[in-house]
Amino acid sequence: MTAPHRLSPGDPAPDFTLPTDTGSTFSLTDLRGRKVILYAYPAAMTPGCTKQACDFRDSLASLQAAGYEVVGISPDKPEKLAKFRERDAVTFPLVSDTDKAVLTAYGAFGEKQSYGRTVTGVIRSTFVVDEDGKIERALYNVRATGHVAKLRRDLGLD
Repeated sequence: MTAPHRLSPGDPAPDFTLPTDTGSTFSLTDLRGRKVILYAYPAAMTPGCTKQACDFRDSLASLQAAGYEVVGISPDKPEKLAKFRERDAVTFPLVSDTDKAVLTAYGAFGEKQSYGRTVTGVIRSTFVVDEDGKIERALYNVRATGHVAKLRRDLGLD
């Protein structure tokens, strides 16, 4: 497997409809006209992913006040996402991409370095999608800890 294709500012955000943690479906087009922060994470209920989800949860009110909706995406099954939502009081949609097609389309699944080895998996990434469905920012290989604070600064919210 080669390095994944990466999105750049101005690219159209790949549209998708996926199952959620609540048993419903989520479509990116449903948020057209609003700004969206879509973040890809490897696995629910792991330390780094929990920290990142809780940071987004704790910043959600101010992000929404600035016009942003937050959506998390991982290859976890909806049932595991529901447990994650309940355990950590996650207050934004978590979508399930079990076949990794959407993660791949965003360049968030493929070869990556992990502890000095090349492995295939989810590349922790964040995408800011503008009101027209275009990529405003595509951030790859982000850190779980401190990422939301940095994103807030980059977006001019702090």
